Amino acid sequence: MLAHMQKRILFFLIFMGVSAVSFLIGSEIRPDAKDAADYVEKFNKLVDGLKDGNFALGIFFHNVKIALPMFLPGLGVGWGIFAAFSTGLAIAAFFVNEPTLAQIPPFTVLITPFGAMEIVAYSIGMSRSFLLIIKIMKKTLTKQDVKFTIIEIGMAAGLLLAAAFVEAFMIESAGMQPKIKFERIQ
Repeated sequence: MLAHMQKRILFFLIFMGVSAVSFLIGSEIRPDAKDAADYVEKFNKLVDGLKDGNFALGIFFHNVKIALPMFLPGLGVGWGIFAAFSTGLAIAAFFVNEPTLAQIPPFTVLITPFGAMEIVAYSIGMSRSFLLIIKIMKKTLTKQDVKFTIIEIGMAAGLLLAAAFVEAFMIESAGMQPKIKFERIQ
């Protein structure tokens, strides 16, 4: 069991590195001003859609839609790399549109409280995807593997929920979006 856990942690750390590198590569590509403006406009429309209810829950559901495919055996690794790269491109677009942001290294997004929680959640999914495809190819997939996958989906969802509330709070504290709504669910 200890060897299994060590292997699990190793793959998790490897995919944290893969995610970070993919993000950094995307953030180093500088789109031209028109492409950057188009992307920022699309992003703002997405954020406007999230504002229609509880902002933090909107962020959470958006991030879960990105994270769940990362648990698909094999495919999740590619999806996770694409998602990290695309997030880096998004940061690059903001840097083009807001030159004052160029003073901040793109990597700082990953070390914010919400960024760190998100990369951990996504790395859990990508590494589980990798482990599942290995087990499927070796024909050694067990019910326990499915159980661990379900537990890890829950862990990732919990991290993404916490990250969403932190991110919404930080955005709202900076005066960039409306206040978080804590509505009673009936």
